[in-house]
Amino acid sequence: MIAPRRCLAALMLMALAGAPLPALAVDSPPKQDVPDLADIRAKLKAKDYAAARDQLLRLVGNYEHADIFNLLGFALRKTGDYRTALTFYQKALDFDPDHKGAHEYIGELFIETKQPDKARAHLARLMELCPQGCEEREDLEAALRAAGIPLAAN
Repeated sequence: MIAPRRCLAALMLMALAGAPLPALAVDSPPKQDVPDLADIRAKLKAKDYAAARDQLLRLVGNYEHADIFNLLGFALRKTGDYRTALTFYQKALDFDPDHKGAHEYIGELFIETKQPDKARAHLARLMELCPQGCEEREDLEAALRAAGIPLAAN
């Protein structure tokens, strides 16, 4: 790898000499700011999952953000569309592999679809992300216990 200063110096010399400059890698554009999701979160809290889902589906066309994908996955799961919910949880984790909420909710989806090993894998990730504990980890542990699933594989 070329040191940044030497690379910059080489580019400056090339420019001064009139030589064509090489194409440089460009950073990805910054992640979009997420719109205010308070109204959607209120709908989810009130268990108005269909209304929240519809509102989130409209946002997905304009924003790519892990929180939106995660909440849409949640609303879809609560309306019984597990397959599409899984897609949006995975999309949230593609955007932010450390998204604690997505790990919790995808783990809950795996509990509901009788895939305990996959649920435990997301619990293990939450244990790495918050070794001192966090709400998402505690909630997924509680969901596993409620389903009668041991926290660790036998």
